[in-house]
Amino acid sequence: QAQLVESGGGLVQAGDSLRLSCVASGRTFSGRPFSVSAMGWFRQAPGKERVVVASINWNGGDTYYADSVKGRFTISRDNAKNTVYLQMNSLKPEDTAIYYCAQARGVVITIPERDYSYWGQGTQVTVSS
Repeated sequence: QAQLVESGGGLVQAGDSLRLSCVASGRTFSGRPFSVSAMGWFRQAPGKERVVVASINWNGGDTYYADSVKGRFTISRDNAKNTVYLQMNSLKPEDTAIYYCAQARGVVITIPERDYSYWGQGTQVTVSS
């Protein structure tokens, strides 16, 4: 069974940077390993729904970013390490949320939560003003 473990969250000031990591182990229900799965980062702010932040295809050649983070966040992956990253620069208080990584059922970037089969437990990011 697939397992995703996020790390790298914390408390920072506005303008600071953080890099989140998500290490994947095992396989998805369909037997698809991490190296041929698209991955995504989502976030859920207090009192709000969980939304997609970024998505990356299986080999890192295609990415998607929510408008709110475009130009500030970068998603990347290292398939040799079964790890996906989210580099977050110029952080703002409105970036405060629990950040989740998720493994998609397919190989291409995707936005809807229903397209993701496995989720990590989340890591808290708090940005003070």
